[in-house]
Amino acid sequence: MTRRLKDCSNVSDLRALAKRRLPGPIFHYIDGAADDEVTYRRNTAAFDDCDLVPNILAGVDNIDMSVTVMGQKLDLPIFCSPTALQRLFHHDGERAVASAAEKYGTMFGVSSLSTVSLAEIAALTASPKMFQFYFYKDRGLNASMVERAKAANFDVLALTVDTITGGNRERDLKTGFTSPPRLTLDSLFSFAMHPEWAFNYLFGPKFELAELKDYLPEGSKDAISIGEYFSTLLDQTMDWRDAEALRSDWGGQFCLKGVMSVADAKKAVDIGATAIMVSNHGGRQLDGSRTPFDQIAEIADAVGDKIDVILDGGIRRGTHVLKALAAGAKACSGGRLYLYALAAAGQPGVEKALGNLRDEIERDMRLMGVTKISQLNREMLRYRMHAGYK
Repeated sequence: MTRRLKDCSNVSDLRALAKRRLPGPIFHYIDGAADDEVTYRRNTAAFDDCDLVPNILAGVDNIDMSVTVMGQKLDLPIFCSPTALQRLFHHDGERAVASAAEKYGTMFGVSSLSTVSLAEIAALTASPKMFQFYFYKDRGLNASMVERAKAANFDVLALTVDTITGGNRERDLKTGFTSPPRLTLDSLFSFAMHPEWAFNYLFGPKFELAELKDYLPEGSKDAISIGEYFSTLLDQTMDWRDAEALRSDWGGQFCLKGVMSVADAKKAVDIGATAIMVSNHGGRQLDGSRTPFDQIAEIADAVGDKIDVILDGGIRRGTHVLKALAAGAKACSGGRLYLYALAAAGQPGVEKALGNLRDEIERDMRLMGVTKISQLNREMLRYRMHAGYK
């Protein structure tokens, strides 16, 4: 079993280290998904149904992994997708991820449910930043968050559109996970078995949702499950008119996170969005839904010349990134791939995760016979069927 960060060669190793260092309810919040978790597993397994076809003798001494997406020049073709509650996973939380992303020249997505303020993150890093927006019933709160993101000079606003109600996250129900953590006999035992985590949580800065604590007691003071949070506080009347109005209010790079169909991708173009994240929320919402990789080619064919198409979710290897880009994605993003690392070792852990991926992408580009991301194309992919290839 991997016990040291330096021995972590991949996301699986970092996951094992995170599992050792986190109390059970916290780990399973990261690791779990909806219902039977079929879609969660398929998000990664889908890449196994596609083979890469390399070229040779291409002269690959100089590799350029950079991409420009949502107006941002990134040194890597993958960025840190916005994820909630990061101080529960490591006491440095979003600060650690922001600093690691800046070191590797990529973008950091900050959740509405962040535990560090937008202003502090803006002061900490000058690298590209995305603010992930949940649409609340409180329209005054919505307007305030947009203004705070503008004041902090965030580069992209991403509206999450697949959380109109909470997914059935059965692991969270079994472990009793809430934000902030609710102390029960079972959770107390798990916390006691992880004294380093418990010490940092109990004696560090008070846990709170930095951008929401002055508006909503839920999540900062009043313990609530994430499913309950989505189902009771978010506006279930949100529609395309609301999304278009939000884009207009923002006035800059605007992304819809959670688009899975060609029809919705075309509507995103119609309302003036500049990007879409093809995502099923890491399998945490609608179990049995399609995976981002299964959908990426047809969505890219439909709108890829009009809008930036990003594959979000399931990424575990550099080859997964190359397959997604060859299929038509402009860039990739992921959450668990760095959350395990954050839980395992804070900023050094996230740096290890990004460094591992960077090294894999660079090596795999050489093995594919390409020197630039733009050289990847559909001819380099073959899709497996049950009886041969299609």
